Amino acid sequence: MADTLRRRLIDQIGDSPTFVAEGSRITGDLEAVGPLVVCGAVAGDGRVAGTLHMSVTAEWQGEIHAQAAVVAGRITGRLVVEDKLEVGATAVIRADIVARTIAIARGAVIEGAVTVTSGQPVVQFEEKRAERG
Repeated sequence: MADTLRRRLIDQIGDSPTFVAEGSRITGDLEAVGPLVVCGAVAGDGRVAGTLHMSVTAEWQGEIHAQAAVVAGRITGRLVVEDKLEVGATAVIRADIVARTIAIARGAVIEGAVTVTSGQPVVQFEEKRAERG
């Protein structure tokens, strides 16, 4: 599929992401040099040089910095995204959020300040896909 047809960040996650499997728990700071897929739990701060994908089963407590992010799970702390943030309908974010652009599915819960650095409005959408992993 050509990149021009991939509109959702979930479609653009690279071929070799790092995984935190469901049932796994990481305590401490985490740094990923590329995409990171979290299905388990993380307690600590994180830096993700690629796209962060948090599945519906994922939980993260701490401050997260990522290039881009797709969140369907739970975050408590702070989330800073350099580019695009997509928040799925199952997401529960209790954190201050800073991102260049933000798209939020109806049903998502966000408690905290939201800052869009591009000046563009927050986009709301209906989730039409089943949550992957």
